Amino acid sequence: MGWLTFGYFISYIPYAMLVKALASGVTPLSSQPVDGFELLPASALGQIAVMPVFLLFSGRWRHMRVGGIGGRRIRAVGPETLAAGFFASLIVGSTTMNYTFSGVSILLMLLLMRGGVLVMSPLIDKARARRVAAASWTGLLLSLMAVSVALADVHSYHLTPLAMASVLTYLVGYFGRFEIMSRAAKNGLLATERCFFVEEHAVTPVCLTVLLAAGALAGQPQLRVGFTSFLGTPLAGAAAAIGVTYEVLFVFASLIYLDRREYTWGVPAWAFASLMSGLVASYALTWLAGVRAPGVGQLVALAFGVGAAAALSWPSAVSWWRTRPNSTGAVFRVLFVCGGNTCRSSMAEIIAWAQAAEAGVAYAIRFTSAGVAVTHPGSPMAPRARTALAELGLHRPPGRGNPRHHRSRPLTPGLCGVSHIIYCMTRAHRDKVIALAPEAKGRTMCLDPRGDIPSPEGQSLEAYHRCARHLQQTVHARLCELIGSDVVEASRGKRG
Repeated sequence: MGWLTFGYFISYIPYAMLVKALASGVTPLSSQPVDGFELLPASALGQIAVMPVFLLFSGRWRHMRVGGIGGRRIRAVGPETLAAGFFASLIVGSTTMNYTFSGVSILLMLLLMRGGVLVMSPLIDKARARRVAAASWTGLLLSLMAVSVALADVHSYHLTPLAMASVLTYLVGYFGRFEIMSRAAKNGLLATERCFFVEEHAVTPVCLTVLLAAGALAGQPQLRVGFTSFLGTPLAGAAAAIGVTYEVLFVFASLIYLDRREYTWGVPAWAFASLMSGLVASYALTWLAGVRAPGVGQLVALAFGVGAAAALSWPSAVSWWRTRPNSTGAVFRVLFVCGGNTCRSSMAEIIAWAQAAEAGVAYAIRFTSAGVAVTHPGSPMAPRARTALAELGLHRPPGRGNPRHHRSRPLTPGLCGVSHIIYCMTRAHRDKVIALAPEAKGRTMCLDPRGDIPSPEGQSLEAYHRCARHLQQTVHARLCELIGSDVVEASRGKRG
């Protein structure tokens, strides 16, 4: 997420500068301001030209679904990604328009747009029954405070009805896009996310071009100019470059939103990156072309933005600290895998932490768990699983594992990639791990080599007790194997 946010920050700066410079008439190509509607057609054509280049050379086009016409198999898009692409096109078009209004700063329009999306994000999370972490609420609150402080400068600007209508269109686009994405793709399943990303990406600039063309045919004069005489001017190339730069930031933003975590986690990070890039773009244009600088209130708002970023990064920082390699040697990472990650794999993780602490090797091994069929990421451990662990004396186990703190998460290729060994509850789980991360085949195995560990879900408490005792025995056997491994022995030698 850090790299995605940084990429978005870097790519947004040239986009915002290009739009505002053309709309303000401060480019070497022309001293006359260009109307926003005139810019949009060339910008949309620039994005629609570079979009297939990105999909082709990145190889992502292979993730599109396959349809058939007249007996021939072709790449196609689904109805949900077609609808998401329509809403995304509203975002693309209105974002560009929002920076073209005279007398309004880049940073102010960013705050108006991002503030609406910040308020929207927890509402959509709650509507989809997605857990919202405390750090996300804190980041959201600080981000909203940043917006409120910055809006103190609104009296210095003239917001026309058209500008407000453009901001409203932007927010409608985000609401529709997030709602569809929540249902169709934001589930932690890599194949689904990749398909949605590519199909929405392919549809968005096409939808935008069609909408603009329809407006031109309906008689909007500036759009007609944008599709005709404007394309023959030197400014057309600069306007097309707006679409090219938007294509880059669109990639980063889409990947941020598709992260399996709640919108209330990703949206403040995205909003903060936007504010920072808007600040850089605003002062760059002030220095280079004399465009009006942001007001003091907008600068004070950045302090709250920094606080929001710190709050959002806190869970990741804690996780890094807990799993960092220490001075005694490298850390050996063990991953337990089941279906929903609320019962078997989570119990195995807790049991492993406790046994490693008792054996004195918790400094050298890190345990975690995930599921191949997680439907509700962030769900707590099943109550009967916690009860079964308590029977084993693990209600408050030694070491770092705690049943009360567990939250389910879906398995990802990245998680497989950083794990030295992956223990699965069943052969079917092992097959799914290998299908998701083929390179992990040699280090993926069943926790119990004698057979599957059956799921107790939906059964009596005694079934959970049997499962917990089974896991206790198999985890102990596997841990004894690991303690004798070269990695652990090397770490213990350095510790001594």
